[in-house]
Amino acid sequence: MSKISLQEFADRLNELMPTIAREFLRRQTSEFFKGKITVPQLCVLDFLYRYGPSKMTDLAHSMDVTTAAMTGVVERLVRDAYAVRAFDSADRRIIKITLSPAGTALVRNILAQKRQMIIRVFGKISQHERETYLTILTHLHQVLGKIPEA
Repeated sequence: MSKISLQEFADRLNELMPTIAREFLRRQTSEFFKGKITVPQLCVLDFLYRYGPSKMTDLAHSMDVTTAAMTGVVERLVRDAYAVRAFDSADRRIIKITLSPAGTALVRNILAQKRQMIIRVFGKISQHERETYLTILTHLHQVLGKIPEA
């Protein structure tokens, strides 16, 4: 690839990213992509899977939304039996949200399906290209963590 300006890079990335994201989504077969749960619900389930039982404020902070907005998301997860509300054993005024067995199974299923899709797609490029891509993504993750919010 020849040298391009940062503006040209941004334009090209704006062209490629929606198509790449759409194609990744198209290749998904899980409940998430069949419309059974929403993106915010999946984000909450993933957070609970990774970090365990959490207070509503922690969940809201993780997605940068209000606690009121998070209440609606969690309410649907509880209604659909993917999450449960539980009192904190140390302070009964605190309610924590935790994954139900069905929620845990759903997250594991989605992660396994995403893993298989990634293997299928990235199996078509070289190991060197995969390593380079992962290095760049890791660096971007670090940079995004350091950028002050606007």
